[in-house]
Amino acid sequence: MNPKTEGYFFPAEWADHRATWLSFPHNLDTWEDRLPRIYPAYLQFIKSLSLHERVCIAVGNPQTRATIEDQLAKYDVDQSRVDLFDFPTNDSWCRDHGPSFVVNKNTGKKAIVNWGYNAWGGKYPPFDSDDALPKNVAEAFALPLFEPEIILEGGSVEFNGAGTLMTSKSCLLNPNRNPHLNQKEIEEKLRDFYNVEQVLWLEEGIVGDDTDGHVDDMTRFVNSDTVITAIESNRLDDNYAPLHENLSLLKKMQLTNGQKLNIVELPMPDPVMDHGLRLPASYANFYIANKQVIVPTYRCKKDDEALRIIGSCFPDREIIGIDSTEIIWGLGSFHCLSQQEPL
Repeated sequence: MNPKTEGYFFPAEWADHRATWLSFPHNLDTWEDRLPRIYPAYLQFIKSLSLHERVCIAVGNPQTRATIEDQLAKYDVDQSRVDLFDFPTNDSWCRDHGPSFVVNKNTGKKAIVNWGYNAWGGKYPPFDSDDALPKNVAEAFALPLFEPEIILEGGSVEFNGAGTLMTSKSCLLNPNRNPHLNQKEIEEKLRDFYNVEQVLWLEEGIVGDDTDGHVDDMTRFVNSDTVITAIESNRLDDNYAPLHENLSLLKKMQLTNGQKLNIVELPMPDPVMDHGLRLPASYANFYIANKQVIVPTYRCKKDDEALRIIGSCFPDREIIGIDSTEIIWGLGSFHCLSQQEPL
């Protein structure tokens, strides 16, 4: 049994949400002394989400619950729109370890796919609590749980809602995930457990991305036949070659109906550095909420242009830029931090 045989599918991110799931940041190994510095942007994210959908937060530990309640009050978040769950977590990247909700095409009922999680190839142990989060959510809501029994993070896959999934070879074919599976076998898992018809493959990810090349830092579907893709204009920048290679691949791709992709180019921000380390800053790590698109900004002269381009792709949604300069130090931004639950 899998979602495909049982009639479930994974909706596109722009489909109506019941809620957005988050794992509240608490791990000092990740954030060190910067943890309090990310709260303004993180709470602005929660406040924006809560205006049009529920926000479900995995608390992590009892001490963190008190911090969350204090911060929600401090930033004037309507706490009746926020649900706190005492699910333990190791870290804050809910896109990758959180529940992947699928919906039955006939009944509208939901289930969860419990992809395995190993912190991007075992880079950041321990990760046992993060790996258990989908099962904990399924049990709390009495939802069916599908077990594909392979490692996969939510940020490594992107969907058009019409049968197409996009991913990257540098991530999904990395031997630190599923060395016992080849490309064809991984595609079979993706087709069966996300219920898609085709898998499109990009190559390398952006510099500084410790996930081995998640697609949500590079290329995103904005509707069933259009992608927005990050492009570096500076030929001397290390991102220039891989992002242009991916652009060339996108231009050759066809959807299930034989149609070529519409491609919208999105600039990369100026490099964001910290003590000589290049951070994976990208405008492509935006999150599509019910009536908004929440976009990371980086105190950069390209911020306004990026917001305008993304806005042109979502004329029916408010475009909200939130400063991600502190958050990106954790090596992710708003899409990495969130996972949608469909209506």
